[in-house]
Amino acid sequence: MMRLSARNQVRARVVGVTEGEATANVELDASGVRMVASITAEAARELRLSEGREVVAMIKASDVMLAVPD
Repeated sequence: MMRLSARNQVRARVVGVTEGEATANVELDASGVRMVASITAEAARELRLSEGREVVAMIKASDVMLAVPD
């Protein structure tokens, strides 16, 4: 296995792939939590992503902003 700097790694199952001309939206179920990843359509094909496929979502963000209503 490859070592990565991304610390937020979440095991998930693909529940749907919507492929467009350039990008694909991959809907994931991570133990009941819904996530959607936008990746290139080429990457989706290369990874052979399809419903039921087990994946690891690696999340790395430089900023996460939260807001609350007044």
